[in-house]
Amino acid sequence: MLRALQEVAEVGRVIVVVGKGKDEVIDYVDRHFEGVTFVEQPEQLGTGDAVKRTQQELADHEGTILVLPGDGPLIKAATIERLLHEHEKTEADVSLLTANLDNPRGYGRILRTEQGNFDRIVEEADAGPAEQAINEVSSGIFCFRAQGLFAALEKVTTDNAQGEYYLPDAALVIRAEGGKMYTVTADDGNEIRGVNDRSELADVSRQLRLEYLEKLASNGVTIEDPLTTYIDEGVEVGPDTVIRPLTFIEGSSRIGSGCQIGPNTRIADSIVDDRAEVTFSVIRESHIGAEATVGPFASLRPGTRLGPRAKAGTFVEIKGSIIGEGSKVPHQSYVGDAEIGKDVNLGAGTITGNYDNETKIKSKTVIEDGAFTGSNTTLVAPVTVAKDAGTGAGSVVTKDVDPEDIVAGVPARKMRKRKPRPRDNKK
Repeated sequence: MLRALQEVAEVGRVIVVVGKGKDEVIDYVDRHFEGVTFVEQPEQLGTGDAVKRTQQELADHEGTILVLPGDGPLIKAATIERLLHEHEKTEADVSLLTANLDNPRGYGRILRTEQGNFDRIVEEADAGPAEQAINEVSSGIFCFRAQGLFAALEKVTTDNAQGEYYLPDAALVIRAEGGKMYTVTADDGNEIRGVNDRSELADVSRQLRLEYLEKLASNGVTIEDPLTTYIDEGVEVGPDTVIRPLTFIEGSSRIGSGCQIGPNTRIADSIVDDRAEVTFSVIRESHIGAEATVGPFASLRPGTRLGPRAKAGTFVEIKGSIIGEGSKVPHQSYVGDAEIGKDVNLGAGTITGNYDNETKIKSKTVIEDGAFTGSNTTLVAPVTVAKDAGTGAGSVVTKDVDPEDIVAGVPARKMRKRKPRPRDNKK
C-alpha cells in the first residue's frame, strides 16, 4: 500500500498510525520508505479513533485527506489516483471507494436508495441477513475535505456491536450536515481485499509475490519456477539473470545482470554484482563482486565483501571480512574479521581464530596479496601473513609471517623462503 502511494503524484505527506507491534512496523517502514511520520494509537478503539490521532499532525493541512487501511496491500496507484481525481472533480466533501465482491464476508456493506444513490454503510457485525447478502462493500478508503473531518469525528460514538469509533460514521455525520458524499467503484474488486487472518495473509502474499515475479520476468529475468521462488517487492534484479527454484531474495537486495542464483538460496539485504553465481547458500548483508562464485553450502554473514572473481566454496563461512579480487576460500573454512588481499588461496579447513574467550575481544587477521595457507591452518588473530608468504598444512600461526616466508608447525616457525612462481619470473 505504501509503495502504491509513492507512485501517486498527488500524495504529499504520509502518516502511518501504529499500535500493537508498533516497533516492528516502524522499523520496517523506516528501512523501506522515506519521509513517513508515525502517530501512535495506544488502544485499538476503531478506525475513527485511529484517524483522530492524526489531528495534531494535520492541524495546518488544507485540502484533501486520503485515508487507507493498513491491511490492504493489493490497492493500485491507478485506483488511488482515480479516487482522488473524482473527489476533486465532483467537489465532494467525502468520497469512498467501493467494490463488488463475490464473497463480501468481513466487509461493511453499501446500502443504496431506490434511485441507486449512496445511503449508508453497515458494518458486517451490525448487518442483518438481507444486508449481509449485499455484494457491494466498502474498501475503507476515503477522501475527506480536511476542514470537516475532525469536527465530524468528535460527533462519532461507539454505539455499535464492536464498541468502536467507526470512520464511516464520520462520513455519515458530514452528509447529515449537508455535505456531499460521492462513491467510486473499483474496476477490480480484488484490489480492496484486506488481511484479517493468517490464511488471508498467505493468500494475499502469494498474489503479490507472483505479480512481482511476472514483472521481473517481463524485464528479462528468468524465473524457472515462480511457485517456489520468493522475491520481495522492491528487490532489483538485472536482465539475463536466472533465478532457480527455492530461492529467497529479501529486503534491500540488488542482483546484477547475467547472474545464476539458486537453487536453495537465501539472499537478504545484499548486493550481487553482474555474472556472479550463488548456489545452495545463505547470504546476509554482504556484497558479492562481479563473476564471483558462492557455494554450494556457504554462509556469508553480515559485513562480508567478496571481490570480483573471488570464491567462497563448499561449507565455507565468512563474517565481517574482505576477500580480495581473485582470491579463493574453497572449502570447509571459517574466515571472520579478516582482510584478505588479491589472488590469495586458503587451503581446506583454514580458520581465523578471531575471538579470545578470556578477554572477549575479536581481533583482525590480514592475509596479503598472493599468500596461501595449507590445509587445516589456524591463524590466531591479531596476525598478518605478508605478501607471497605461506603456511604448511596443520600450522597454528601465532606470529606475523614476513613476505615470501613459508612457516609450518605448532606454533608455526619459518621453514624456508617461497620458491619463485612462474609469474615472478615474467619480465
